[in-house]
Amino acid sequence: MEKNQYIEAGKIVNTHGVRGEVKIQVWLDSPEFLRGFKTVYIERKPVKMLSARIHKGFVIATFEGVEDVNAAMCLKNKTVFIDRADADLPEGAYFLQDIIGAKVVDEDGTEIGILSDILETPASDIYIVKGETEHMIPAVPEFILSADAENGIIRVHLIEGM
Repeated sequence: MEKNQYIEAGKIVNTHGVRGEVKIQVWLDSPEFLRGFKTVYIERKPVKMLSARIHKGFVIATFEGVEDVNAAMCLKNKTVFIDRADADLPEGAYFLQDIIGAKVVDEDGTEIGILSDILETPASDIYIVKGETEHMIPAVPEFILSADAENGIIRVHLIEGM
């Protein structure tokens, strides 16, 4: 499966204060993960992140060249990307976008369908699998036996009614 070099990390939702800080709604697992990046990408251009702190689940960041509220306002509603090469993921971890389009099979290897979408809910993510019928599978260890992002295969355990 083809992997995008740049990963959507969040969206600049507002300015913060008058010194050019921006408020980023983070789309990654945690705001702490985004804080670890020195460079992010906005409109395909690298932007050096001079500082980043977490405030009420958002990242408040200062970017090089953004020195006042007017400059920060120009960034509002822009998507923030990270470079995959800069991400230090733990062994076996992957970005969710890397498994969209993966083949989903049951314990016996019978193909169920293709992972078409992932719904993020407070309890757990829900994998939407489209095949002969549509399946909604909670992304918890009881049902997701393995996910091989490199080869694009997810093994699942289905129960009746799923």
